[in-house]
Amino acid sequence: MTFLNHGSFGATPRCVLRSQERWRLALERQPLRFMNDELGSGLRAAAGELGGLLGVPGEQLAFVENATSGINAVLRSLHLEPDDEIVATSHVYGAVDRTLDFVCRRSGARSVHANVPFPIQEPAQVTAAIQAALSAKTRVLVLDHITSPTALILPIAEITALCQQQGIQVLIDGAHGPGMVNLDLLKIGSDWYTGNCHKWLCSAKGCAFLWAHPDLAASRQDIHPVVISHQLDEPWPAEFDAIGTRDYSAWLSVGEALRFHQKLGGAELRQRNRRLALEGAELLRSELHQEALAPDSMLGSIVTLRWPEEVDATVEVAARLRRELWAEHRVEVAVFAFDGQIYFRISAQAYNELADYQQLAVALRNRRGR
Repeated sequence: MTFLNHGSFGATPRCVLRSQERWRLALERQPLRFMNDELGSGLRAAAGELGGLLGVPGEQLAFVENATSGINAVLRSLHLEPDDEIVATSHVYGAVDRTLDFVCRRSGARSVHANVPFPIQEPAQVTAAIQAALSAKTRVLVLDHITSPTALILPIAEITALCQQQGIQVLIDGAHGPGMVNLDLLKIGSDWYTGNCHKWLCSAKGCAFLWAHPDLAASRQDIHPVVISHQLDEPWPAEFDAIGTRDYSAWLSVGEALRFHQKLGGAELRQRNRRLALEGAELLRSELHQEALAPDSMLGSIVTLRWPEEVDATVEVAARLRRELWAEHRVEVAVFAFDGQIYFRISAQAYNELADYQQLAVALRNRRGR
């Protein structure tokens, strides 16, 4: 098996699964004591460990199930008016785009897409596209840190500063950020940042965070979890810590994932993964006679390339191609339709090596020659 799609769902190591199971057993041994007396302190301790990676104290972090939940918590809590606009880029993640549709349908606000080109030559093109989409009606910019379909690292700090000058709030969708790139949330300066831990930090599935800038938390801005429970209107982030009876073990075991990440090298691992992804992409482009779709400076440990066959650019075709690649060659890679074309996206994680990308190149060449 050649697995080149770590970016979609991550991979949870056995040590994290064991930690998760210990937390589950603690709940089952004495549910009342666990839920009433131990859960809150356990979550805040876990948030403190996570904050060390993100450059912020744990009390600024709320746990959520995934980045999409974090996006929903913010957008569905905002008091939008019919004339308001929410801006996102044309590379926005599909689930987030559906969330924008939902909140705009309910409020009468309008969703606006900033048309970011792809292929792209430089980050300034992203900034220019977003600037062109902003207006006096813009309330919020929803901005990917690393785009899902096109794998672009966007200049989020620069764009955040641009929006702040115009009184526009910024919500960063950092689904791929934690564990792929170095993060200092205060330096980014956005109003909110949500990121997954299950992808590049290899936590248990269902572990993510929502960060609110301390200035917002101090003013008790009206941001609520998607599930409203007993802690309604408690100070940030207490309301997010208690959302009813559920399995909290993915959140509680995030410290074990952080230690595993550090054991593999931490920042050195992140650099190694990026180098391998770029080398793998270069190998594939050479084998498939393709040009780069973005500069290396905008890429991390995922890279998007063109599908080398002429096919219909539909979601159904993309799904079929992915299944065929697995069934015929035991190679797993993300395949998707974007902007009228089919692309595939490679990932690089600790378990990958350059030979994996050669195996993918062979599989794609064999498909073209059949």
